[in-house]
Amino acid sequence: MDLKKLEALLRSIQKGKVSVKEGISILKDLPFEDIGEAMIDHHRTLRKGFPEVIFGEGKDPEQVIKIMESMIKAEEYILVTRIEERKAEVILQRFSHASYHSRARAITLQVREAEEVGRGLILVISAGTSDIPVAEEAVVTAHMMGNRVETLYDVGVSGVHRLLTNRMKLMEANVLIVVAGMEGALPSVVGGLVARPIIAVPTSVGYGAFFGGLTPLLGMLNSCASNVAVVNIDNGFGAGYVASLINQ
Repeated sequence: MDLKKLEALLRSIQKGKVSVKEGISILKDLPFEDIGEAMIDHHRTLRKGFPEVIFGEGKDPEQVIKIMESMIKAEEYILVTRIEERKAEVILQRFSHASYHSRARAITLQVREAEEVGRGLILVISAGTSDIPVAEEAVVTAHMMGNRVETLYDVGVSGVHRLLTNRMKLMEANVLIVVAGMEGALPSVVGGLVARPIIAVPTSVGYGAFFGGLTPLLGMLNSCASNVAVVNIDNGFGAGYVASLINQ
């Protein structure tokens, strides 16, 4: 339940269109609903502006379906992250109106048309093609949260002219998400070109001494560009979420 729905319900009770008993029945699952294996935070939209997000990794399809059914009943937007394609196929058999985003490994289900609440453009940039899955997770997240999102992929520092050719697009963005593996240099380069917030996302893409993404993570944390903040390794979801909050 979001703020508008709660306000509408309270006004209906005030005007006598809905009885107090009916109102209690509607609100009985706030602040959370215990469905056995999970406690679903139906109060999260009121507190934070967006519903609880389902982390799909480690859950079987039946668990995800059960959680989604509860959220649909509460008329909440649904975002499932880190969900494998074979699991997604089972889930989509139950929810044919849901969508699977294969590159992002995410399922989305919109109970109604998303309202655009972002003040400007969120631009998601990837250093290489191998970084795109993490970038796409950020794209899906930011889009679900009501933002206009564009992408600029495969513009890493090994061919920095590709980035500079798109400098006008960099300037148009209100918030930038920069995704990179290897040595993680791209966020610093972008940070030196724009005066907007940059969210850097290190990825577990690289050779040998990149240590599963630790090298780009440390490189981004040590960026000399003062407008760069960093999320954890492969955390496209976190980057998309924070970018949305900044953009609103």
